[in-house]
This record gives sequence, C-alpha cells and structure tokens, in this order.
Amino acid sequence: MMILRCPAQLQLLEETLRKSLPTTLPVLGTVMTVARGNPASHEVLVDSWPHFGVVLTRLRPEEHRDPRDYYANQLAVFYRDKGALHALLRGTEAVNPARAFQILGTQDGLDEAVQEVASARGLKVE
Repeated sequence: MMILRCPAQLQLLEETLRKSLPTTLPVLGTVMTVARGNPASHEVLVDSWPHFGVVLTRLRPEEHRDPRDYYANQLAVFYRDKGALHALLRGTEAVNPARAFQILGTQDGLDEAVQEVASARGLKVE
C-alpha cells in the first residue's frame, strides 16, 4: 500500500472517485479533506497508482490513543477489484487486526470479505 500525499495525486483521485458517486462517498469525503489541508490527520492509501484496485482512508497511526477505540479507528474503503480488497484485508499492515476498528463502505460484498478474513484469522466481527 502506498500513501498518497502529493496534491496532484489527491486531486486526480478525487476526480476519479467523483465519477463513481454515490458508491465512493465514504472515501471521497476523506480524500477531499486530506487534499484541503487535512485538519483531521487522516491518510489516503492505494494498492497501486494510478491504476488502483482499492482505496483506504484512515486516521494516521501515530494519532491512535486507545487500541480499543473503534470510533477513532474508522477505515473507509472503496474497491474496484474484490481481489485487491481481500489482499488489503489479509496481507498488508494497512489494517491492524490488533486494534478495534470499523470499516465503512457501501459496496456489495464488503461485509462478506471482512467476515471471511476475520474468521480465517480467528477474529470476532460485530
């Protein structure tokens, strides 16, 4: 996963996400916030650039205070490729299973993917 920090990259991502509204709404808001100064200390991650399969937004890891606070550790996700979503949930450090977290997204299949990965890791999902 790579973190997008460049204003031009964030602007291009914003334009791309706008084309798929309302499905992209959970991540688009954070992308817009980060591109406009980032007062909430979030970051935008993609699996590849510029042809991404999944976008994840989250609070910067150094801003986490309590590993049990799933309200502070909200993740928003948009994916074009279900395989990229599974790879994100299974094999990257972008999602830390040692912390309580929420995943926000509007796409069909997100809940099933989270349930599948969680059960494979022996984690509880509510």
